[in-house]
This record gives sequence, structure tokens and C-alpha cells, in this order.
Amino acid sequence: MTTRSLTGTEYETVIGLEVHVQLATKSKMYCRCSTDYADSPPNTHVCPVCLGMPGVLPVINRQAVEYTIMTALALNCEIPEFSKFDRKNYPYPDLMKGYQISQYDLPLSVNGWLEIELEGETRHIGITRVHLEEDVAKLLHRQDQSGQTYSLVDVNRAGVPLMEIVSEPDIRSPEEARLYLVKLRQILQYIGVSKASMEEGAFRCDTNVSIRHRGNPELGGKVEIKNLNSFRAVYSALEYEVERQRDVLEAGGRIEQETRGWLDEEGRTVTQRTKEYAHDYRYFPEPDLPPMTLGREYVEELRARLPELPDARRRRLCEEYDLTDYEANLLTETRARADYYDAAVAAARDDGDLLARRAKLISNWMLGDLAHLLNVTETDISEVKVAPSQLYDMITLIEDGTLSGKAAKSVFEEMFRTGKEPRQIVQELGLTQISGSEEVAAIVESVLAANRRPVADFQAGKEEALRFLVGQVMRETRGRANPALVNEILREKLGTSL
Repeated sequence: MTTRSLTGTEYETVIGLEVHVQLATKSKMYCRCSTDYADSPPNTHVCPVCLGMPGVLPVINRQAVEYTIMTALALNCEIPEFSKFDRKNYPYPDLMKGYQISQYDLPLSVNGWLEIELEGETRHIGITRVHLEEDVAKLLHRQDQSGQTYSLVDVNRAGVPLMEIVSEPDIRSPEEARLYLVKLRQILQYIGVSKASMEEGAFRCDTNVSIRHRGNPELGGKVEIKNLNSFRAVYSALEYEVERQRDVLEAGGRIEQETRGWLDEEGRTVTQRTKEYAHDYRYFPEPDLPPMTLGREYVEELRARLPELPDARRRRLCEEYDLTDYEANLLTETRARADYYDAAVAAARDDGDLLARRAKLISNWMLGDLAHLLNVTETDISEVKVAPSQLYDMITLIEDGTLSGKAAKSVFEEMFRTGKEPRQIVQELGLTQISGSEEVAAIVESVLAANRRPVADFQAGKEEALRFLVGQVMRETRGRANPALVNEILREKLGTSL
């Protein structure tokens, strides 16, 4: 992002992101307490370990370690052979122990990257590290009847496995930051390591932003904006902060390194505290946890667990089924949607030359009628009653002439509502397509006899009159007549009509 000041100076925006992700493990990072605390009363998912009681010993959650390594592999990171945990000391009221068990100089992964697409250009964003730590407690701020404020501490969240993904300062605009976060969350949900819900606090972002004169290799004063809980908040906070820093520099001021908060209702950032440096945290190796050795076989075993990632899946759908980039992007937006599509296409695998055609038709139905019904009923595709094979079966009924395209929409709505097989619904509703020439011809004769004016209009050269007559035939047959056959017989009859 380049901004030009009133004096003509060009500034370049430099952004780095720190994303905190709650991992979808059943138990906490260093104890057996359940992580399923969302609807629980405060302080009910706690034990001496996550309460930070003296004399307790933490135990590493193996699943959390594996999820972190899988994420790192999906982000093209290197996995060092040795890793360890460290104590990060700070005295906040939401930190029960007075320190957080995190990682400092030997994290689980380093040197990765993620690519985003912006206006047809591919942007390569470096990943500094993906490391593992524990979440903190939650502060609930209250006010009593006299106006006095106080805070309550809910420890249920303390100790939940928290993965931190730190980007390089390679992001150059708020829009790039938004696209990076959307892509990152999609990958996390695809590989199943986190729900990555911003609304539930499972996907939280801190931004580091500075501006500098364009062409200057040195970074400007860096400001951190904490705990942004939506993509819109990230975008708006960055836009505001870039403008604020530009105004400070234009006025001859200096950007101080600090932490600021985002006031969403007011649309501005505010100072919270002077930014800490690494030495302020007094990191030292966690004495109660052993270092970890990550063998190559173990890492490759975790790599083998990764599903096909979104970018690779999009490319495959385009190459195998001749889908457009737009179609493939929509179909792979979530893993559940992509799995549904692949399952529907798998039912057509024995169709040889028809495979690509039917794969395209499946895409059309999924992005059209199915997407509409999911939207109006607020249903997730993972909960839909129509099995992928049933969608494919309905498409074959259209292609073999059993079902007209118009009637198919009614059949599909009934399938969506009940989960019944398409053939059963066709029989129950009497929607089998009328394809017999004699039967259609008889209905056409009746329609022509009842609509002499449109007949005359067509014979006078008004082509749109034919569409009216086709519509009348389809109405008489409740959409069951074969449209191509109706057109053919109408033209034949009209050629000899008075």
C-alpha cells in the first residue's frame, strides 16, 4: 500500500500479523481439563495445574504438538529436529501462574510461507514461525450499582492449547492482511486442527504496522494493535492506523513503539501501553518440561495425515473437470463443500466420456439450487439431507429424459426437505417426463386450437409467439413435456396451421 502525503512524499505500509489459534483438542495443553467450556459456568473446567497452584507439574498434550506441526507443514515451514518450551513472565491478572509456558528460541517450526491472490497477482507472505503455548484466563469487566468498576476472572479458558502463527513483515495493505487471514483460516479448517471461529475467540489476531518512505529498506516505528476479533476490524484498524502514523510524521512527530487497542464503535486506535521487548519477558527454559526431539519419520507421518489443501484442490478441479477458477473457488471454499462435490462426481466415475459433462452439471446444481436452499434454510452443507450420490442420480434422470429441467427443481426441493430418493419423488408426484410423440402432439393440437391469435402472430413472423405456445403446452403438462420435443412438434404443426 502506497500513500501520498500533502507534500508529495510517498509512504509504504509494512504489516506483520500474529495470529493466535485455539487448537481443537479435547483436553488442555498441560492438564486433563476439558476444553469444551464455551457453555459452561465460570471456573468449572479447572484443576490445580491450570489454576497455577504451587507444586503442580504440567504434562505436554501430544495432540496439540501434532496439530501444530501439521499446521506448520501446511504452511511450508521447516521442522527443526529439536524444540523446547520456555517460561514467558508477565504479571497480568488473566495469567494465573504469573508466567505463560510458550516457546522462544527453539519453536516447533520456522521459515514458512503462504500465497495470496490480489488483483490477479500472487503475493508471497513469509511465515516466521508457528509455535505452541497456552491460552490465558478471561477477564469479565463489570460495574456495580454505584458506578464502581471491577473485574471477574474466568479460568475455564486458561491452559487451552494456543498456536501462534507469526508472519514476516511482507504485507503491504489492509486488504492483503484480510486476504492472508481468510486464506490462513481456510487452511486451518481444512486440516481440522481448529474451528478457527473469530466469534468464539478461537482465531484472534494482533497486527504490527509501520510506515516508511518508499524505497527506504529500514522499518519505521512499529505499533501493535491487539486482539482484533473480525476480518472487518483488522481491515479498519489497519486503515486507521496507517493514516494516523502518516499524520504524525507529516507533523514532524515520531512513531513510538507501543501497543494500541481498537475501539470498534469509535473507529480509532488508542494507546494501551508501551510495547514490551523480548527481554522484558525474561524468557528461560521451562524446567518442568523436557525438550522435544522430532524425528524425520515422525514428521513425515504427520505430513501424510494432511488432506488435499485448498490451492491444490482448486487446481485439480479445474484440470480434471474443466471448471472455471470462479467455480472451483466456490466449491473449495470449505472442506465440507469440496468433499460433497468430490463424492457426487465419484458417483459418475463409470460414465466415461460423460464424466466431465456431469461434473459440470453437479457444479451448476451445487452452486445454484443447493446453495440457494442452504442459504434460505440456514443449513450447513455437512447437515444436508441430500446425499451426493442422490444429486448425481437426479441429474441422470434429467439427461435420460425421465425428468424435465423445470420439474427437476421441484424434485430437488423435495429431496432437500425429506432426503428421499429422486425416483421415489418423481413417482409420488407424477412428474415423469412426457416424451411420447403422439401424446405430446395431441396436447399441442389442443393448445393451438385454443390460441389462434398467437398462431397467427407466429405465422406473421413473430418468433416470440412460439415461446408463448411452448409455455402453454408446458403448463398443460405441468412441466412434464420434453421441451425439445414440444418445440419440434409445434414448428411442424404451425407449418401446416391455418
